[in-house]
Parts: sequence; structure tokens; C-alpha cells
Amino acid sequence: MLITAVHTHLLHHDLEKPFQSAFSTFHSRRHMLVEIVCDNGLIGWGECLGPADINVAIVKMMTPLLIGKSALDIEPIWNELYSQFRDQGQRGATLTAISGIDIALWDLSGKFYDQPIYQLLGGAYRTQIPAYATGGFRDPSRDRVQSLVEEITGYVEQGFKALKIKIGFGMATDIASIKAVREAIGPNIMLMIDANHGYDLSDAIKIGNIAAQYDIEWFEEPVVPEALNNYRELRNRQPLPVAGGETWHSRWGINEALKQQCVDIIQPDVCGVGGLTEARKIITLADIHHVRLVPHVWGTNIAMAAGLHFHAIIPPAPNAHEARSAHFEFDQTHNPFRSAIVEEPITHHQGIIKVPNGPGLGVTIIREKLAEFAPKP
Repeated sequence: MLITAVHTHLLHHDLEKPFQSAFSTFHSRRHMLVEIVCDNGLIGWGECLGPADINVAIVKMMTPLLIGKSALDIEPIWNELYSQFRDQGQRGATLTAISGIDIALWDLSGKFYDQPIYQLLGGAYRTQIPAYATGGFRDPSRDRVQSLVEEITGYVEQGFKALKIKIGFGMATDIASIKAVREAIGPNIMLMIDANHGYDLSDAIKIGNIAAQYDIEWFEEPVVPEALNNYRELRNRQPLPVAGGETWHSRWGINEALKQQCVDIIQPDVCGVGGLTEARKIITLADIHHVRLVPHVWGTNIAMAAGLHFHAIIPPAPNAHEARSAHFEFDQTHNPFRSAIVEEPITHHQGIIKVPNGPGLGVTIIREKLAEFAPKP
């Protein structure tokens, strides 16, 4: 099964209503898919996290190293791509590009062997995953607290038992938002906060100590990801579990953060950390360092399917009769092509998502939708 072609697909939609994280304003949704074609007619799909246009350029640069190779040689291909582009970056866009290619190769392998990816990765511990709704971004046109409460209570009505909101908009606003959300959803809904590295260490410590009274499951990306010493200090000076890792790409990036005891919860993204090949190595690192593994997910149903297969193979830690599953991150922001591009949209029922069990990723692309959402000249 030799690789004969590699294609990239940009997807774009201009948002009618922008939304904000601590440091970004989202005016559009733009994602990038990788398509790998083999000489036996099989096609594999992957997705890259991060800057879509840069990923397109890097995947095109990597394509000559793929043509003519066996699509089943996933590890040798990963090592070749990483080695040839190591001088251009051991994290960032080099790794996000490799991630999309790697996921597409695993999709091809699953189709070749007529098995879901989780089976090829060693088998599933679970095929149903509890999900948490990611939302709570800031609507710059409305009152922060009021709009946030309206949005979050809607997710509870849909059946979600866990939610994550964005903070990083000023300490007073953030504390008022956290308090209002907890009062609105009651004590039995899991609540997480994500600062998107919008605070320095001093203010993050204050936020953590004040927010602890509202039963927060974790405090995500409190400070910039480069500041590993600040992560470690934050863990020691406030009571909330600290989470991070969506930008600590590769086993080396994750390992350095774990060695320095930066987080209680590590959050690699399959589409950014280096694909499924690298993600399963992170399982071993999390096990060695005794850190909870709760992957980050952001993208289309291709990214979601890859994330679900990864969730399926994460072992319970600790191994117990009532072992808990890592919750799956289910983005609830507006993205019209998230599910529209596949024949079998990934949905939740009362906050539970089933892992696709078809060959490979278990999803089928609708090519007409790729054309519909392609960027206009």
C-alpha cells in the first residue's frame, strides 16, 4: 500500500458574531485537513491543529518524503519527517503538520486491516466517553456575566454534566463569572476554568485561591506555556489542580513539563502533539509521572474522531473498580463545518459520546462539503 498523493484541504467560515479568549478574537473558523491517497485506492484523513495556512505549506514540503512509502510504515515515516525538519522546530507548526499526516496514516492502516484505530493501538478500555462542553468565550457585544450564564445553562439543559468556561478578562470579571456560573448550574455539575495563559503568576495565584470555593475541577493554562517555573510555583501556592499541555508538543516537550512537576493534569492534543503515534507515548509519560491525562480537542469531526480513539486507549489510573474516564472536550462554539463534512456526525447523548467503531477513524468525508467550505478567492 504505497502512498501516491498527499492533498491538503482548507476549510473556512467567517463568523457572524466574533468571540474572544483571553488573548484572541475569533473572526472566523479556519481548519486544515490532510488527505493521503494510496495505490490500492484507499484514502486516509487527518487534521492539523493550529495555523491552517502554515500547516498547508509544511505538509506540502513534507510530501516528497511520503510519496512511494508504504502507508503502513507509520513509525519510520514519523521519525523521518521529524528528523528532516528538526532544525525547523521541535514543536509548533512542524509537529502540527506531522500530526495531520500521522493521523491520516493511522486512518489508512485501520481501513487496510478493517479495524478501528483503537484496536490497532492495543484495544479500548472504553467505547463511550463522558464529554464536557467547552464554551464560555466572551461575546464582546454583551454583558459578560449575563451572556455566560445563559450560554452555560443551555449546555446543562442539553445533558452535559461537565463544563469549561474561559477566563482571563480581568480578575473582578472572572470571579464574578465563576460565581454566577456555579450558582446557575448548582453543585453537581463539574466546572473547569481556562485562562488561555491570560494571567501572570501573581494574579493566577489570587484567582486560584478565590475560585477554589466554587469547586473548580481544574485551572487550565493559567500562565504562558514557556513559563514552566511559574506553573510549578502556581501548583504550590493555590489549591486548584493545574492543567496544561496543548502547546507542549512531542514527547520531549511533555516530558520536560512533567519532569518539572508543572501540572496535575496533562492535556496533549492528538492533532498537535505529533499525531496518534506520539500521543500514545504520552500515556507512558503520564503513567511514569503519575499525572492525570485529559486530552485537548479542537477542530472538525476528523480531529474529534482521532481524539476519541486516543481517549479509548487511555488506561484507568489508578486501576480501580470505579475507575474514572478522562472527559472528552466537546467544543460548542459556532463552527458550521465541524460536523457537516462527514456522513456520520459525532454527537453526544446526555453528555456521552460513542467512539466510532468503523475501520480507521470510522468517519466518511463528504467531498462536496469540502468544496462548499473552501476559502473563497
